[in-house]
Amino acid sequence: MLAQAAGFAFLAAISPTALLVMAVFLGSAKPRETALAYVAGAIVMSVAMAVTLLVVIRVAGLDQPRDHDPRYGLRLAIGVLALAAAVVVIRRHPRPAGSGSGIISRLIARPSAGSAFAAGLILFAPSATFIAAIQVVATARTRVPGTVLGLVIVVIVSVLIVWLPLAAFLSAPEATTHWLSAFNGWLRARGKVLAACALAVGGVILLIDGILGLT
Repeated sequence: MLAQAAGFAFLAAISPTALLVMAVFLGSAKPRETALAYVAGAIVMSVAMAVTLLVVIRVAGLDQPRDHDPRYGLRLAIGVLALAAAVVVIRRHPRPAGSGSGIISRLIARPSAGSAFAAGLILFAPSATFIAAIQVVATARTRVPGTVLGLVIVVIVSVLIVWLPLAAFLSAPEATTHWLSAFNGWLRARGKVLAACALAVGGVILLIDGILGLT
């Protein structure tokens, strides 16, 4: 259960936009304060949605053996959603650099603890792969400690894309800033493909799992 949940959480963590925003905050006038607020926003959103999804799935009874078909039907539906999201991401036209359009562009235009926290909340709204990770935990037949451990692992892994650069910056500021600056160009050119591939991989796994479970 933990390995499967962590796998979906890792796919959810593949967010080029979240990493690019972190690079902006680490290059701001107050990098530590701003980046910490960004990570805090990401964690708050992830924890809140993880608990909410867990409660909804269990209140609906989808963790019960008698609801085998609805449980795998939901997994199949999440797979379809993930594949649809992958198509949307790959077909989306990139915004012109410096256009200033979009709420994230406005939030990073003048970095502050408040705008960074808000960016973390927005960018870490649950994706299809994050929902899949929580569903794995919610439908596993484990006791409370196992469920809590599963949620903690999902949250930690799903926000890996922001807390890991922050940890690196706190230990080696100049090297991390240099690496992120050098990596930004490559990420801007290929980020859309990376995000779409992560969604597609998760979608295919969920589709196969859902179909096998129903048949």
